[in-house]
Amino acid sequence: MNTAIGTALEVASDGRAAGERAAAAALEQLPSERVDFCQVFCSVEYDYEATLDGIRSVIGAEPSLIGCSTASAFSESEVSNGAVAIALVASDTLTFVTGIGTGLRENVSRAVREAVAEFPSEVDGYPYLSAINLHDGLAGVGEELALVTQQKLGPTVSIVGGSAADDHLLEATHVFCDDVVAQDAVALALIASKERPIVSVRHGHEPLSEPVEVTRAEGSLVYELDGKPAFQVWKDAVRERVREELDVEIDDLEPGNQLLARLMCEFEFGIDQGERYKMRWPWIEADDDVLHFALDIPEGTVFRVMHGTADTQIESAREAARRAREKAEGTPMAGAFIYDCACRGIVLGEEFPAAVKVMADELDLPFVGFETYGEMCMGLGQFSGFHNTTTVVMLLPE
Repeated sequence: MNTAIGTALEVASDGRAAGERAAAAALEQLPSERVDFCQVFCSVEYDYEATLDGIRSVIGAEPSLIGCSTASAFSESEVSNGAVAIALVASDTLTFVTGIGTGLRENVSRAVREAVAEFPSEVDGYPYLSAINLHDGLAGVGEELALVTQQKLGPTVSIVGGSAADDHLLEATHVFCDDVVAQDAVALALIASKERPIVSVRHGHEPLSEPVEVTRAEGSLVYELDGKPAFQVWKDAVRERVREELDVEIDDLEPGNQLLARLMCEFEFGIDQGERYKMRWPWIEADDDVLHFALDIPEGTVFRVMHGTADTQIESAREAARRAREKAEGTPMAGAFIYDCACRGIVLGEEFPAAVKVMADELDLPFVGFETYGEMCMGLGQFSGFHNTTTVVMLLPE
């Protein structure tokens, strides 16, 4: 047997039943009852421990498992809120090792060191190493975490993954590793393979404004851009476009307004990195001019306000899948893991299933994914790996 992947998305009255049904449906797609690895994305509507118990009742205690809480999740055939999404892998060409580290907010390096403590530096007969990183989506350490993970694993290890979510509640996010459920933690899976896995990342935004500089910031809070109140600078940049497209006055929208939340995903900030922009999602929590971000924003950072529509988000999802297929260069692939930003879900709204469908059409493979609070994609030789409002695709070779 090479590599086989079974996927499923299930909704039930409780977590245990949802976990059992998802695991059973995915297991039916494998050539035998053997399972080597499980990745699971679980709605906040379920008890996580009960969900994992349900999965284990089907696949047994031996397979390695990682996962996290989420909002909506999806497979190659459907999208759902309030669901458990699962991928089961059985393989003679891939091996998996999992680990978890806690205390992420206090000490990123220590948490990652704890997570990788049992990871081998090489696996005989499996020359390629890659990793999945799932972490607390409210810890605010995404960029540092990407860099530290690569430092601990080595520069030749490609890393993908996402920030755990909680259906836009912004209250508590959880990660799972084997039978452990934890907050303020990072769960890692090391994948050793006979062929190199393929990773791809794309976003659907284009520059709208001239560059602006962060002139006052504290951690993840940005107070001033170009010496002016940060929220006012953002509103000045988007005012005319919002008026033209929606016949709405941006100054009439108060913090907490759902349309304002959608617009702050549609008009995000981008950091120019030469060939592409790295996206950063802002939000407002109170009646002030402070912009909140999911990670620290250093003073001196240069932003542009960006613009992305539903159409461009669908096209960027298609391009992420297409580029992954092209990079495979004909190497047979067994399936995919996809990490897709919750901000894209807000922009897309009812069109989100259309974005999943174009990926399914391009890949023609089984896959599962979830809506993240930030995506991780760090390839060979890269020095920055945390993203917002992107689609990250990982193809697993047969």
